[in-house]
Amino acid sequence: MRRGLDHVVHLVRDLDAAGEIYDLLGFTVGSRNHHPWGTHNRIVQTPGFFIELLEVAEPEKIPPHNGAFFSFGAFNKDMLARRGEGLSMLALEGSDPAADKAAFDAAGVGGFDLFDFARTARRADGAEVEVGFSLVFARDPIPSDAGFFTCMQRKPENFWSPQMQRHANGVTHVIGVVLVADSPADHASFIDTVSDCTPRRATDGWYVAQTPRGAIDLMTPALFTERYGVPAPAGEGLRLAAVRFSTPGAADLRRGLAARRMLEEQIQGIAVIPPRAAMGATLVFERTDEAEPA
Repeated sequence: MRRGLDHVVHLVRDLDAAGEIYDLLGFTVGSRNHHPWGTHNRIVQTPGFFIELLEVAEPEKIPPHNGAFFSFGAFNKDMLARRGEGLSMLALEGSDPAADKAAFDAAGVGGFDLFDFARTARRADGAEVEVGFSLVFARDPIPSDAGFFTCMQRKPENFWSPQMQRHANGVTHVIGVVLVADSPADHASFIDTVSDCTPRRATDGWYVAQTPRGAIDLMTPALFTERYGVPAPAGEGLRLAAVRFSTPGAADLRRGLAARRMLEEQIQGIAVIPPRAAMGATLVFERTDEAEPA
């Protein structure tokens, strides 16, 4: 079953500082949440998609990987130590965890236990509610500095909030994410498996998989820098480099961010927030004619 983009993990050292940066960028940022295994997060929502700002807040609580148990906390703790801040994981929308696991296992990219968990969340009106998730992890056969999984909301009515999806920067929805790799063709089959959307060759060194919610662009670091004017993340295999958003106010946003020195100046027509200004992530704001996804 074709899987749309669900969320990305933006790994940071200081969660409150990250919230302040996203606030400066014109996003509405949720309050701090606690995972039972020692990571804390804050959420930035768009319809059907979110950025999870993540801090390794209590490292002593994080369990190690153990056989078929994939430790979300350990993955991000290790990533922070090895590569530093930035986009660390991509989640695709899940609807049938058992089927996702079977598909990943059959393709040789799975082998991990299903992971179910719940936590308390605070709604925009201040009420505390429970949210729950079922995760199915996948691993690229080529060692990579990015994590992948599907995520099914068990209590979506408690998670999604129209109020939290209203942003001062005018962002309406996610356009897509950008992955980089030295040899993109070597990873196309893996992206096909985790998204069930076949990447199509756009040009040499650039593939695009169009999902039901947003595109997955897979390109070389050189093409990424040529297109967005910023350095691609270093590391092994696949790296999650950028998130692309649609906003009718891209021009106004560009002027405001240029005044704060948070913008990459040479890019015309789009606003690119470089890794130096966004804790290792590249955030791209574009004006598009696409209708907002349902």
